[in-house]
Amino acid sequence: MALTVLNNIASLTAENALSNTQMNLQKTLTQLSTGLKINSGSDDPAGLSIANGLQANIAALTQSQQNASNGIGMLQTADGALSQVTTLLNRATTLATEASTSNVTSTQATALNTEFASILSEVNQIGNSTNFNGQNVFSSNTPTSFTSTQASLATSTQLTSGSVTTITDSATGGTFVFKAGASSTVQDLQNAVTAAVSAGTLSAGTTATLTGAGALKIGPNTGTTGISVSSNDSVLGPMEAAAGTSNTNTVYIGDGTTTGAANTTITTTINSLSATSLGLNSDNLSSTAAAQTALADVTAAINTVAAQRGTIGASVNRLTAASSVMSSQVQNLTSAENSVQNADVGKTVANMTQYNILQSTGMAALQQSNQAQQAVLKLVQ
Repeated sequence: MALTVLNNIASLTAENALSNTQMNLQKTLTQLSTGLKINSGSDDPAGLSIANGLQANIAALTQSQQNASNGIGMLQTADGALSQVTTLLNRATTLATEASTSNVTSTQATALNTEFASILSEVNQIGNSTNFNGQNVFSSNTPTSFTSTQASLATSTQLTSGSVTTITDSATGGTFVFKAGASSTVQDLQNAVTAAVSAGTLSAGTTATLTGAGALKIGPNTGTTGISVSSNDSVLGPMEAAAGTSNTNTVYIGDGTTTGAANTTITTTINSLSATSLGLNSDNLSSTAAAQTALADVTAAINTVAAQRGTIGASVNRLTAASSVMSSQVQNLTSAENSVQNADVGKTVANMTQYNILQSTGMAALQQSNQAQQAVLKLVQ
C-alpha cells in the first residue's frame, strides 16, 4: 500500500462509520424516550401508514362505544317512564272496571272520574317532562292542531247558539273564547281566530280552516308547547287533538371504514306519549257505558305501551351487544397497533449498548487513523 499525505482514507472510513453509529444511537435514544419504534415517516413509511389507519379505527370505535352507551341511557330513560305509565294505566283499568257497574253512586262515579282524569293528566306530564341530555325522550307530545269530529261543514254553516269554543295558547299565555250568537257561522269563528292572532292572544300562524272533508281544523301553533282547543258546540262536535310526532333515536356505531346505514346505525322509534297518542283523550267515567268504552281503550293503551317497551328493550340488547363487539375490536386493534408502532424495549436497549460500544471504538479508530497519517512525516525529517 502506497504512503500518501494528500488523502487519509483510513480516517475518512473511520469518520463515516462513526457518523452512522451516532445517527443510529440517536435514533435508538429517541425510540427509548418516546417508546415508539416509528417516530417519523422516514423510520418506516409503510408501518406508519398502517399504524395511523389503525389509530383512526380505534378512535372511531371508542367514540361509537360512547354513542352506544348514550343511546342505551336514553332508551332506558324512556323505558322507565313507560313503566310508570303502565302502573298508571293499571290503576285506570281498576277505576274503569269499578265505574262500569251500575251500583256506583253519583258521588262515587264523580270521584272515580276525577281520579281517571288525573291519571290522563299525569300520562301527559310524563310524556312532556321526560328528558335525556336536555331533549324530550318522546319528542313532541303536545298536539299542534285540533280537528272537529263533525265534518261536511261549510263557512256558512250555522253554529249552535250559546255554544263556547275556547283556545288556550301557552306560548302567548292567552285564552281565546268564542261564544256563538243566534246567527253565528263557521266563518264568524274563523274571523274571530284571525283577529285573536292579530291581537297577540294566539301565536302567529294559528288559523281555523276547513279540511277537504269539511272538518274545522285549528292550528298549527308556532309556539313550543302547542295549543289546546275545546268546544261544546254540537255542530262542530268534540275537538280531537292531532297526535304528537315520534322520536327517532339513531345511534352511529361505525368504525370509520364501514359504510351504509344498515351497517353503521341502530335506529329506534320512540312513539309520542300522551293521552291523545294512546287514544284516551276523549275517555271519561261519567256513565257506565262511557266507563266500559274507556276500559277497552285503556286495555288497548296498555298493549301499546307494552309493545313500545318491547321495541325499546330489543334495541337496548342490540346496542349492548354492539358495544361488546366494539370493545373487543378496540382491544385487538390496539394490540395490532402496538406491534407496528411501539418499540421493543429489550431489543432497543441492546441496540443502544451496541451503538455505545461502536461509538467508543469508532472514536479510537478515528484517533489512530489520524496518528498513522502523521507518521509519514518522519520519512522527510
